[in-house]
Amino acid sequence: MPLTMDTIELARLEEMRQARGVSEIANESQPIAGGVMSYEAPDSWANQACGLGLTGPVSDADLDRLVEWYAERGAPARIELTAHADHTLIEGLRARGFLLHEFENVYALDLPPADQLRERAAAMLPEGAELIQLQPGDDDGVMAFVEVTSSGFPPRLQPDGSVTPVTDEIAAIMRKTVEHPRTRTFLAYMDGRVVATGACEVAPPIVCMFGAVTLPEYRRRGLQAALIAMRLAHARDAGCGIGVIHTRPGIATERNIRRLGAELAYTKVVMQAPRP
Repeated sequence: MPLTMDTIELARLEEMRQARGVSEIANESQPIAGGVMSYEAPDSWANQACGLGLTGPVSDADLDRLVEWYAERGAPARIELTAHADHTLIEGLRARGFLLHEFENVYALDLPPADQLRERAAAMLPEGAELIQLQPGDDDGVMAFVEVTSSGFPPRLQPDGSVTPVTDEIAAIMRKTVEHPRTRTFLAYMDGRVVATGACEVAPPIVCMFGAVTLPEYRRRGLQAALIAMRLAHARDAGCGIGVIHTRPGIATERNIRRLGAELAYTKVVMQAPRP
């Protein structure tokens, strides 16, 4: 369904959902400039500042505090900057030597009825596959999610395609993410094992999907398309009217969500300060 919410309003709503969620998972966090800065461990994805500059100007004092806060923890300050941020944030980052780290697109759609989404999930699911929602207390399921999902992202996924073992730090942050009260996690089983994963944060009126990974030998079979539709159906039942997903440009996740009618809502750039 076409997106009806104004993109600026959506950006403010979604970036604050992300900032709040990460701050509740990370070991440390502080509010700053209308957003939140968080820190978990060296090289963790949770080391990020999000939501800054969406409600007004950002002061030099705030940006100096952000840089110093991360430097005290031995980490480079990393900030997710939306196209709707106040120009003072852009000028302040440039003055402090922040560099472009990566691009990220945020796609969004108004959710159709849950029954339609379940029908789509069933139609996309390959023969012999089954989708299961992870239940509280299922330690085996949690560890399967950690193993499969972390294999698709740095720092486990190496440039040559090899995958390093799960570290205690990776397992800890992913377990906290799965066990967060607003997280809903789904596993796809084939051949007696977990071969694909997908999670979401249900935060009405928005549901944000993340953690989408399929093992290489099971890709291009429709598993992720089915997982997307199933997660959105669950969120629709829980009172969500808008589905969003953050994705690197040009990957399969982007193609899958566009097939459901999602449109590009806004673009973000991840900016990073030189390492201390």
